[in-house]
Amino acid sequence: MNTSAQSSAFAPLQNDTFIRACLRQATDHTPVWLMRQAGRYLPEYRDSRAKAGSFMGLATNTDYATEVTLQPIDRFPLDAAILFSDILTVPDAMGLGLSFALGEGPKFAHAVRDEAAVAKLAVPDMDKLRYVFDAVTSIRKALNGRVPLIGFSGSPWTLACYMVEGAGSDDYRLVKTMLYSRPDLMHKILRINADAVALYLNTQIEAGAQAVMVFDSWGGVLADGAFQEFSLAYTARVLAQLKKEHNGVRIPSIVFTKGGGPWLEEMGGLDCNVLGLDWTVNLAKARALVGQSKALQGNLDPNVLFAQPAQIEAEVVKVLNSFGKPHTGAGTGPTQIFNLGHGISQHTPPDHVASLVKAVHDHSRKMRA
Repeated sequence: MNTSAQSSAFAPLQNDTFIRACLRQATDHTPVWLMRQAGRYLPEYRDSRAKAGSFMGLATNTDYATEVTLQPIDRFPLDAAILFSDILTVPDAMGLGLSFALGEGPKFAHAVRDEAAVAKLAVPDMDKLRYVFDAVTSIRKALNGRVPLIGFSGSPWTLACYMVEGAGSDDYRLVKTMLYSRPDLMHKILRINADAVALYLNTQIEAGAQAVMVFDSWGGVLADGAFQEFSLAYTARVLAQLKKEHNGVRIPSIVFTKGGGPWLEEMGGLDCNVLGLDWTVNLAKARALVGQSKALQGNLDPNVLFAQPAQIEAEVVKVLNSFGKPHTGAGTGPTQIFNLGHGISQHTPPDHVASLVKAVHDHSRKMRA
C-alpha cells in the first residue's frame, strides 16, 4: 500500500475540533460523537442493512460500509465519524468463524477453550482484513475532510471473552474459569490478541484512520487485580506498538473500559491520549485525577435519549458542567470529548440525537464565552 501517495489523495481536514480536543488543545466548542452512531436507530441504516442482507454483509462491502458510516454525519453536525465495522473482525480473521443472526449478538463457530485451540492461534494475515482497510480508505475519501475518521478494535481481553465463550455472556463463566485455572493459556491468548490488535490498528492508520480507539467493553467484569493483570497490561501492550503519527500528522488514541471507573488512576498511566468514561464516573473527580495528562471522553447515560428534548438538554448541560470549564488559550490543558457512556440504543428517536448534538454545541460555546 503506497501510503504517502494515498494520504496526499485525502482532502485537508475542515473540522479538526475532535483531534484538537484529543490532544488537549483549546477548541471553540466541545466536540461530540456517539459510540455506535451508525446503527439501527437510523431508518436509512435499516434500509442499507436490508439491502446488504446482514450485518457482515454491510461491514465487508466497501460501498455499504462507507454509506452507513456517513449516514449520521449527513444527518447531524457531529464532530467525528467512526469506521463501520465490528470489534470481532480480528478473531474472525484467526479462523474462528464469526456470524450474526438478526436480533442476536455475534457467535463464533469455533470457541477457544483448550490447549489445542490456543496452540492454533496466531496473529492473522492482515490481507484477511483487507475489506476493513479498503473501507477506511473509501470512507476517508468520501468524508472529504468534513470531520476526522476514527478506527477501532476490541481490546485483547474483550476479544478473549468472546473467543472463549463463543458468544456474548452473562456470567463470563468459561473465560474466568480459564483465567483462574489456566492463567498460562489466558496469557498466551492475550499476547497474541494484543499483537494482532496493534497491527490491525496500525494498518487502519496507514489506510486513513485519523484516530484509533480500543474498546475494552468487558474490562469491568474483572476483579481488582485481575483487571490489571489480564486487561490493563495487554491494552498497554497494544498502545506501546501503536503509531503515534503518520505522514507527519499526530494520530490520537482512545481507550474506553466499560466499568473501568475503579481503576481510573491506573489507567491514567496508559500511553494513550484519551480515556473514555461510562456514566457511573464523576467527570469532575476524573478530571482532578487524570485530566492533567488525558483528555476525557463521555459520559451521558444512553437512556437519557428516551426523555424529551428539554430533559435531554438539561442532562447534557449537567455533563458539560460536571467536567467544568475546558482549557482555552495556548498550550494544552483539560479537555472533554462529549459522548455517551456506552453505545446508543437502537430504539433511540433520531430527532432526540439532533437535540443532544445541538445542546452540546450550544452550551459548550457558552461555557467558553
